[in-house]
Amino acid sequence: MTKPYTVPVTVRGYETDTQGHLNQSVYLQYAEHARWSLLHAAGVTQSVLVGKGVGPVALETTIRFRRELLAGDEVTVDCAFLWGEGKTFRIEQTVRKADGTVSAEIAAVGGLLDLKQRKLVADPREYFRALASNPELFGL
Repeated sequence: MTKPYTVPVTVRGYETDTQGHLNQSVYLQYAEHARWSLLHAAGVTQSVLVGKGVGPVALETTIRFRRELLAGDEVTVDCAFLWGEGKTFRIEQTVRKADGTVSAEIAAVGGLLDLKQRKLVADPREYFRALASNPELFGL
């Protein structure tokens, strides 16, 4: 596995709940932001994907909450694609405070949907390798 791609995020006050914690749904938004940032950095934009008739889909997501986040906390969200055989791939992500404390671990299973057939493509790794100008960000 290559070094995970990382993006910085500052927790905003409106993202917190009545206890002052980052709302649980926002962790998914941070994870999604990191994934799309990685895709963009690798040269795979939404228009490139649509132009090829495919789109990424989330099939399963698990979040393990480790430590609370509060408004103003500076965090990084990392993102690493893990490739196996077949139609799916895994994405592992960690949300970390500036001091290194792990706030959440996010594990997802994804696929690449053929937008006409409405079925997963057989080998998403090869699609990403072919579409990316910087495939090493995907660990390829």
